[in-house]
Amino acid sequence: MTGEPTAAGTAGAGSTSTVESALVALPGPRAEAPGLDHEWQRVVAAIGRAASIDLICHINPDGDALGSALAAGLALRGLGYEVRVSFGDDPQIVPESLSFLPGQELIVPASAVPDVPELVLCFDVASESRLGLLHAKAFAAPVLVVLDHHASNPGFGTHRLIDPGAPATAVLVDELLRRLGVELDQALATCLYTGVATDTGSFKYAGTTPATHELAGRLLATGIRHDLISRQLWDTSSFGYLKVLGAALERAVYEPEAADGRGLVWTWVPYQDLALFGVTVEEIEGLIDVLRRPAEAEVALVLKQDPDGTLRGSCRSKGAIDVAEVCTALGGGGHVFAAGFSVRDEVAAVVARFRAALPS
Repeated sequence: MTGEPTAAGTAGAGSTSTVESALVALPGPRAEAPGLDHEWQRVVAAIGRAASIDLICHINPDGDALGSALAAGLALRGLGYEVRVSFGDDPQIVPESLSFLPGQELIVPASAVPDVPELVLCFDVASESRLGLLHAKAFAAPVLVVLDHHASNPGFGTHRLIDPGAPATAVLVDELLRRLGVELDQALATCLYTGVATDTGSFKYAGTTPATHELAGRLLATGIRHDLISRQLWDTSSFGYLKVLGAALERAVYEPEAADGRGLVWTWVPYQDLALFGVTVEEIEGLIDVLRRPAEAEVALVLKQDPDGTLRGSCRSKGAIDVAEVCTALGGGGHVFAAGFSVRDEVAAVVARFRAALPS
């Protein structure tokens, strides 16, 4: 699944004319929102003028965030740019489920990102708060390009490539690579496939389109082992995770009257459980997909506690309720049917606020 990327051209860093020449129409369907073409041209031109590029994704990165950043980083390195990939956590922890992603030698701590970067590409960051320790550095850059697909994104940055209709930020990265004239290889395809598969729930969420499968087909055509990728993403865990999962399900509460009678099921995972069984909070990201299964509940909520007491909320809707709007009321955001937030408060108080924000 891994391997060094094949350089897609001989352009050196800072070669504006060479990079801009890649704007010619490429065959196949284009993964972009209507009206973004001018912004794409501005971004490609800005990349052509740069020598050093910092690529950052949101804190506690998932497959779409890290896969997108690494794919772009590998491609730009192949074109001759000096690149760094980072995210604003300290310590930085790449989830075990993403340990197979190629290009991780490009990852540097947030402290290694220049105080005033020349150009920043920002991936899958739905709000400024998700930049973590890199917030000030990102906004110090004269060029801050935001590539994202969250409908709740407020539109920060100097260049905004935001497509709420895209099922994953990796789709936008695919478009970026096409516009730069970069050909797919197995390393790039592994990163992009991970991003698309993660944010479509292995192609089962409502945002999956014919174009999504067309992209998946092109990625598979490079020879990547999608079966091994899927096994690592969804079917591999520690024994400790099973113990934490069991405790969380035992703690689950079903509230049939919540959400205007559509039902809410929620649970929480105290940090003590994670510490007891040696499990990271990133490892239990998939817990929400187990909790959302009951037919009786429209909405599912999981609260995960950090060592400092912060509660990270992940919620899902089956299609009748906009949970992005609900999470925005708690300082978060996300997609219509999948969103989240972080807050410092007691569990009972957070659940009460969440319940009150649901339609009634």
